[in-house]
Amino acid sequence: MGVHPVHLASTADWRLQAVCSLIISLKKTLVFAQRDDCGLTHEQQLKVNHDEVSHYKAMMDRSRTRYQIAEETEQSDGSVLVRVRKQYNDKADVSEYFN
Repeated sequence: MGVHPVHLASTADWRLQAVCSLIISLKKTLVFAQRDDCGLTHEQQLKVNHDEVSHYKAMMDRSRTRYQIAEETEQSDGSVLVRVRKQYNDKADVSEYFN
């Protein structure tokens, strides 16, 4: 007596869905920086880098990506370090993760 192929397929699909619902978010550390020889002052670099961070956030908003900025820090070299958590699977409830 074996397992019916349809039952076996539905069990495999359920397992795949369970795994996919677990892989829903990603933590990233991004550094927005200019090249050393760009010719910008420290203040200009900070402004350009903060503008790039704002553009990055706007792109995520436009694509309706759920995200949370965990940290946004100005570095001494004029770069901006951003730690972000992004949700890629919009079918799972992860409200506790983002709160």
